[in-house]
Amino acid sequence: MFRSYHLKWCFILISILAGGTLVMRLGEVRVWSVGQVLGHIITITILILCCWFTHGFFRNYQLPVDNRVRTITSIVAGTLAALVITYCYDLYFPKELMPPRDIPEYGTLPDFLRRLVAGFFLSMICYIVFNIIFTNNVLQKTRLENEHLKQAHLRAQLISLQQQISPHFLFNSLSTLKNIATDADTKKFVVQLAHVYRYLLNYNEHHVTSLSEELSFTHSYIYILHQRFETALNVTIDVPEDYLDCRIPPLSIQLLLENAIKHNALSPEKPLNICISVNTNEELDVVNNCRPKKVAAESTGLGLQNIRDRFLLLFNRDIRINSTQETFTVSLPLITNERNHN
Repeated sequence: MFRSYHLKWCFILISILAGGTLVMRLGEVRVWSVGQVLGHIITITILILCCWFTHGFFRNYQLPVDNRVRTITSIVAGTLAALVITYCYDLYFPKELMPPRDIPEYGTLPDFLRRLVAGFFLSMICYIVFNIIFTNNVLQKTRLENEHLKQAHLRAQLISLQQQISPHFLFNSLSTLKNIATDADTKKFVVQLAHVYRYLLNYNEHHVTSLSEELSFTHSYIYILHQRFETALNVTIDVPEDYLDCRIPPLSIQLLLENAIKHNALSPEKPLNICISVNTNEELDVVNNCRPKKVAAESTGLGLQNIRDRFLLLFNRDIRINSTQETFTVSLPLITNERNHN
């Protein structure tokens, strides 16, 4: 609460207004009792706190209204709150703690207007101060986030530069191997491996990719997996053409396939079955049957967290994970071109 309502500044404002009004009325204050001075400070404290929390509520909670409407509503609510507080003060506050005042008769129209104008100005002061502090904090937070993004981008560029030489050398070597290989199966394996590696090389250059490109890469990756696991791994892909233009972060499916193989036992007798399809919520489901290894694989959880973080950063969408004793399902949001703002 201290952070979202900036109460430190509220009490600073209370000190300024309470001290300022006492100084301005110094001639009268000299004849006041200690109780009357405390009563004056308590009154200002309650009024400012009431207005401050009112404006804080309208600023911190995103109500489904226009900014102008929210501003007007906040100021009006603060004014009414101050008006109610002043009437409650006159009715219930001990009279001996009230400073002597020369005011119109209680309950008259001039008295009401005086209280209304005073409440409005107090509400405006609290609104202006609160919003200046709120806006300044938002700007500072934005600058800090931008600085972190710049640093992360520089680190990524450095890593990319450091890794360029070795990957390109390996890719060129694969191209040479394809040309000198005589066996058809070897040529096909090298071609699929080169396709996978080309996609990995382009990964650092693009934040998003089309589902069709991701699935094309996935087919090559699955071919390589089948050479390793043969009939112990079955992967089926059933994605309608209508969704092939949707956008997802690259390597999302590959990480899920890798995650399924890492945590499950595979054998020709009890194969690992993975199905990639689109559900009724227009999400890409990657589902595998659960066959936990006898010795659980060491897991950092970075794979799923990586996918989740990228979806949140790029599209402000989250993935869904559903785990049962029989199946493990990860649902990836499919982002259409109209909703892709990155």
